[in-house]
Amino acid sequence: MELNNNNKNMGRRIFLLGFMGAGKTYWGKQLAEHLGLPFYDIDEVIVEEEGMPVSDIFAEKGEDYFRMRETEVLKDVSEQPEFLVSCGGGTPCFSDNMDWMNNQGITVWINPSIETMVERLQRKKYKRPLIQDLTDDDLSAFVEKKLNERIQFYQLSQKIITADELSLDYLINEITNA
Repeated sequence: MELNNNNKNMGRRIFLLGFMGAGKTYWGKQLAEHLGLPFYDIDEVIVEEEGMPVSDIFAEKGEDYFRMRETEVLKDVSEQPEFLVSCGGGTPCFSDNMDWMNNQGITVWINPSIETMVERLQRKKYKRPLIQDLTDDDLSAFVEKKLNERIQFYQLSQKIITADELSLDYLINEITNA
């Protein structure tokens, strides 16, 4: 399936953005497979290259180091002619990454409701060191606060998908009509 876009070279270069729990990796893998595109999860690439979880990178090397690596990986994987990238929640917010991604391909913000993201994160808190010790009330406040900090970047996306319940067909239709 060929994606429609003003620049055909950009049509098969897709960046999925959104807060943790939005479904970027889940839907990214399915979309990439369906569209026949290489798939990259920036956080997973960094973890593999660094040999440690994101939480340990933050603790041992600091957030500035992680954000530098995030930008490096983003630009490295984007050297390919076609791809689908699942960005970390903070990727668009640093190093002019959002402007850069908008110039390189299609940016898609997956933006379910805060309630939906909190519900998803509650089920998998143990997998996310930044939130594993938060109570459910604190988790909701954390998501709302962080989302408010990042929304100015996410809103620059070329396509915004706000549905809580998604399907592969719906996403394909939304993205191909970008």
